[in-house]
Amino acid sequence: MVKQPEIVDYSVLEKVNFPQDLKTLTIAELNTLAQEIRDLIINTVASRGGHLASSLGAVELALALHFVFNTPQDKIVWDVGHQAYAHKIITGRKESFSSLRKQGGISGFPRREESIYDVFNVGHSGTSISAAAGFAQAKCLKGEKDKIIAVIGDGSMTTGLAFEALNWAGDSKKDMIIVLNDNEMSISPNVGALSSYLNRIMTGHRVTKLKADVKGFLKSIPGIGEHIVRLSQQVEESLKTFVVPGALFEELGFTYVGPLEGHRLDYLIKNFENIRDMEGPVLAHVLTKKGKGYRFAEEKPLDYHGIPPFDVDTGEPLSSASVFPTYTEMFGKTIIELARADRRIVAITAAMCEGTGLEQFKQNFPQRFYDVGIAEQHAVTFAAGLAVEGFIPVVAIYSTFLQRAYDQILHDVCLQKLPVVFAVDRAGIVGEDGATHQGLFDYSYLRSIPHMIVMAPKDENELRHMLKTAVECGNPVALRYPRGRGVGVKLDQELKTIKIGRGEVLRKGSMLAVVAIGSTVYPSLAAAQKLAAQGISVEVINARFVKPLDSALLLKAALSFKKIIIVEENVLQGGFGSAVLEFFAEKGVKGAQIKRLGIPDEFVEHATQAQLRHKYGLDEEGIVRAVKQMIK
Repeated sequence: MVKQPEIVDYSVLEKVNFPQDLKTLTIAELNTLAQEIRDLIINTVASRGGHLASSLGAVELALALHFVFNTPQDKIVWDVGHQAYAHKIITGRKESFSSLRKQGGISGFPRREESIYDVFNVGHSGTSISAAAGFAQAKCLKGEKDKIIAVIGDGSMTTGLAFEALNWAGDSKKDMIIVLNDNEMSISPNVGALSSYLNRIMTGHRVTKLKADVKGFLKSIPGIGEHIVRLSQQVEESLKTFVVPGALFEELGFTYVGPLEGHRLDYLIKNFENIRDMEGPVLAHVLTKKGKGYRFAEEKPLDYHGIPPFDVDTGEPLSSASVFPTYTEMFGKTIIELARADRRIVAITAAMCEGTGLEQFKQNFPQRFYDVGIAEQHAVTFAAGLAVEGFIPVVAIYSTFLQRAYDQILHDVCLQKLPVVFAVDRAGIVGEDGATHQGLFDYSYLRSIPHMIVMAPKDENELRHMLKTAVECGNPVALRYPRGRGVGVKLDQELKTIKIGRGEVLRKGSMLAVVAIGSTVYPSLAAAQKLAAQGISVEVINARFVKPLDSALLLKAALSFKKIIIVEENVLQGGFGSAVLEFFAEKGVKGAQIKRLGIPDEFVEHATQAQLRHKYGLDEEGIVRAVKQMIK
């Protein structure tokens, strides 16, 4: 049962509907407002699910920006949007916030279609600085003086796109403000060269010699020398954080301000007022705490990044009706089993260790696990390098994020026919995260690449066998599986390989064939069973492979049935159904009536997976309806 939001007395929040209302409040009232906004966010996410820890950490930041700047004339560009709930609440969406991520409700991410205060649609990391640079250049061309502010997290700052934009913006000298929201954690702990750079500065030859000389002198002081040495080491760590980052951004052409305490509204407001009057590119470094104001989220920010409905008092997720393992969990268990038998298998993720089910792999094989940060392009080419040297890299990335590495998949992996396995998680309809996160394009963008094998399991047991097949076949492979729990089938004790390009007939029929793949197979079987009770005999084929197709099985179906329905959880353009139609055209198949069920030429908005599958006719009811229409 979904828990309803608690009724809370929002004494200050009730007076705030838009940013201009903030400007009438005192600092004390703004602090009260921050707590009330946190209460609203916590209670709403507890009932709806959503991105909790990031938004709790950015409440004061959102209030200070809207207090100081003249939005929406001054534009705030949020990166990813995980941290933008407070922004939504104070920009006219307080009353509709309870509809967060609901079908027909407000999005979990900033959207231009939703509000004039959402100046750029976001959902993927690292885009804010580039977009803000474009806004700044446009203002310059139009002779306008409005301010442009990009808010980016320290995790997103690891993306290549962010550094490309920093390089351009610093060199262009255009007026723009970058707010680095530094909470020392993205979705997974940050990795990368920024911290390494800081260490290099402090361990260079001259600095090292100086430190050794000073340490030797301090130790010689009777009684207090060792204590001072320990104190100096603490100071050194502070210098890395408080001095060197400024030098880095100054070298890139920015005026560096900070670090600033991100939960002191009086400090933030005063500093942003000063920054507002500066010319040229400015970077404000703001230190915040992820999960601020909710104990459970502060203690375990990773667990509360994106969370399903939960109990506010205990912090525990509300019980799920299903006890079956998720596809992600099954992938994680199976790759460990395979890695024990083959030392060549390594695992790679792009800042999504837990999300892709690789946490246990990391613990079991720490030397064979690589988190490259939010850098999908690097993850793929890094895997290619490992593959050239004889390893079998398994790259686990969500479908929507793998889109960012298309060129690397094509050029660095497939062109060289390297045995890289892409574990394409969260494929198909994802649900409440909406258009930016639906994994509905991978069949289309992967099957067109030479040497690529594309497969999708019908259930969690078949996923295990497909993963074994993928790591042993010696080809680039994309193994695509959905978000959520499996169907609860019995698991085979022994892993087996599946013949590449071989489908299977799951149910015999005489009137019509349904060719399904991946998550659409079991709804097709359920539809066939329901139709059988009405005297309609339907054959159900599990295609298994988008590429290569099972040509013999498909030709037999075309000859046996004059009516065929193809079901896929992908866009129809260039997807699995398109592949079958192309194959039939090449073979000169004539006279067969073929209908494709899938996603039309549109972006899929936020709702539950069940609601969206029903909307697009990809559930049992939709398939039954399509069969009846065809046999008429």
